[in-house]
Amino acid sequence: MIALERAGIKIEKYAAFEIEKSAIEISKFHFPQIEQCGDVFKADFSTFKGYDLLIGGSPCTFWSVARTGRETTSDGMGFELFKQYVRALNESGCRYFLYENNYSMHKNIKEEITRYLGVEPILINSSLVSAQSRKRLYWTNIPNIKQPEDRGILLKDVITSGQVDRDKSLCIARRTVGNRGSQAYMRRRYFGKSFAQMVFENCTPESQRKLWETDPQKEFNVQGEIRQLHILEMERLQTLPDNYTKVKGINDTQRGEAIGNGWTVDVIAHILKNLPEE
Repeated sequence: MIALERAGIKIEKYAAFEIEKSAIEISKFHFPQIEQCGDVFKADFSTFKGYDLLIGGSPCTFWSVARTGRETTSDGMGFELFKQYVRALNESGCRYFLYENNYSMHKNIKEEITRYLGVEPILINSSLVSAQSRKRLYWTNIPNIKQPEDRGILLKDVITSGQVDRDKSLCIARRTVGNRGSQAYMRRRYFGKSFAQMVFENCTPESQRKLWETDPQKEFNVQGEIRQLHILEMERLQTLPDNYTKVKGINDTQRGEAIGNGWTVDVIAHILKNLPEE
């Protein structure tokens, strides 16, 4: 809904299918007019005939390279979830569609999605509109989609304190917010596995890397620390308004999971601006 607003598109009706309670509560807090419909497997999408736009992105966890034993063919749960999107499109008869998923999926999956939707995917990296490197594929029949202009936003521009060792953040995901532990653990995750962007407080990235190279398992009694991203920083990386997910009853872990599961708002707004005015 934020992306639609930023694209200047007026909304008559908006229905959403979501089962994660925290995501629903955040949405309801800001947009109580959205009709929350629950589980896609139980939906009768024919009741949405007359709607103009279908947007969605089935969970990428089944297909991501970050998952051990990920699905590489179209006969698993990941594709069953995708087929609910196809069913929604066919039953509703929406005129325009936008489907998103992870760039790292196996080519077999990508080819099957392309076959079902009848259009080639467009690769857009969120780094063009934010301080996060986030490669995603977008399948859409919205015409004339081009790459967004590079805004030149750097990671150092969005963190609230400390230093960083790169211009763009590593991709944030649902698991990013759970990247907690000892200093040695976080150094191993970050320097050893390039997982979850870190920020360096009262120390330099070079000094923390040296500690990791000296002994990856050892805790050191040194000044400064390596920390995970704050929730506010994660919101900025997804181009959400500051404190957008700060809703009563939603803790920081739930906020971070919702942010990591979401889309980069300004990428979606960029695509939706090309919707024909009719």
